[in-house]
Amino acid sequence: MADFIKFTVTGKPEYIQVVRMGIATLAGNVGFDVEAVDDIKLAVDEACKAITCHGFNSWTNMYEVSCELQEDKMTIAVTDVGDGRSITKEYCPCKNCPQDGDLAMVVIKTLMDQVEIKAMYGEQKSIVMVKSK
Repeated sequence: MADFIKFTVTGKPEYIQVVRMGIATLAGNVGFDVEAVDDIKLAVDEACKAITCHGFNSWTNMYEVSCELQEDKMTIAVTDVGDGRSITKEYCPCKNCPQDGDLAMVVIKTLMDQVEIKAMYGEQKSIVMVKSK
């Protein structure tokens, strides 16, 4: 039987590290080795940034990170569930967002075993990643 854990996160960039560390702790607790945990941490970090930031002049106001833990794999979905992009960036490092977002997806696809981008409604999307043991 699989365990399912979900975080709902305010779209501020300072909370990405909280999500990253939470998912890494889960991965370590279910038996992933140190290298796999590091891969998962980086992939989650990039997915959170891609969902909340890239291509926009503001951060999404809310997103979810769900994690399904099975005996042989971990499935992580980072999904924009906010009703807007109301958190204005104090600075705009993302003037090359499409390129940054493309690079993030290359990194994620290199680190994880399966990656899928799902269009939600409007401009919202979800990145679903699978890491096998």
